[in-house]
Amino acid sequence: MTLDVYTPLVLSLLLAAISPVVGRRVAPALAARVLTAAAVVTAAAGVWSLVLLAATLVNDAPPVVAEARENGRHLAEPVPEGIGILACLALALVAHRLWRTVHTALGTRRALRRMCEGHPPGTELIVAASPVPRAFAIPGPPGRILVTSAMLGALEPVERRVLLAHERAHLAHRHSLLVTAANLAVAANPLLGPVRATVAFLVERWADERAAATVGDRTATARALARAALTAGQARPSCALGFTDRAVTRRVAALQCAPPPHLRSVAAAVLALGALPALGAADATDDLLHLLANVLM
Repeated sequence: MTLDVYTPLVLSLLLAAISPVVGRRVAPALAARVLTAAAVVTAAAGVWSLVLLAATLVNDAPPVVAEARENGRHLAEPVPEGIGILACLALALVAHRLWRTVHTALGTRRALRRMCEGHPPGTELIVAASPVPRAFAIPGPPGRILVTSAMLGALEPVERRVLLAHERAHLAHRHSLLVTAANLAVAANPLLGPVRATVAFLVERWADERAAATVGDRTATARALARAALTAGQARPSCALGFTDRAVTRRVAALQCAPPPHLRSVAAAVLALGALPALGAADATDDLLHLLANVLM
């Protein structure tokens, strides 16, 4: 258990290190899925490892110590007591971070849905009169697209098609679930922060590629991104097309090249990396069960 229990924490560093490389080399749809899956499994295994470390404190419980002394048995100490205490504190922090992440996600979704109140249930596109350029894909059911008049007015007709195709891709492929899963993984294991950033970028790239395929013009899609960036620069940072200063240049450049390949071998390697922490946690669990069996005998 001494080494296995720390495996998820160590491998989470490796997953965080390789995630940007995977995001650049593998097709966005495939990369987003495998990185999210690997992050969720790694985070869950990390939380379980903390539970195992905290469970080793059972050896220090007064009744257990007294019984061992009466029977003349020596209690093994798989990890120092201080590590077990730190694990308990870490679990409390993880619980708080998870609650805060869920609370924030639900609050954001409620706020977006309130913006759609008063419109017929079957309405997909809602145009809000606002001077601030904004565009949102609001998950359903029913899924809706909220766009401000400022954003529509800043785009040419073909660029509006790109905008709507982009937001429809978010809804059709349930990108909000991937982003939420990545957020929860980071709440449970902050070491996975780079994975969350990569997944957030990849879902935008994924929607860009779907929009380019729908419109049939990668250049027009890139132009729509650039124009949205210029429009957002005249106001506050905009959510239109998932624009951020750091990401838009890379996304525009990607649209000016051929779509990245589906490197399934790389994707399989990422999934295998995500499975290793679970295997390490399972082995550590077996060790702890044997330890508890000896304590309770």
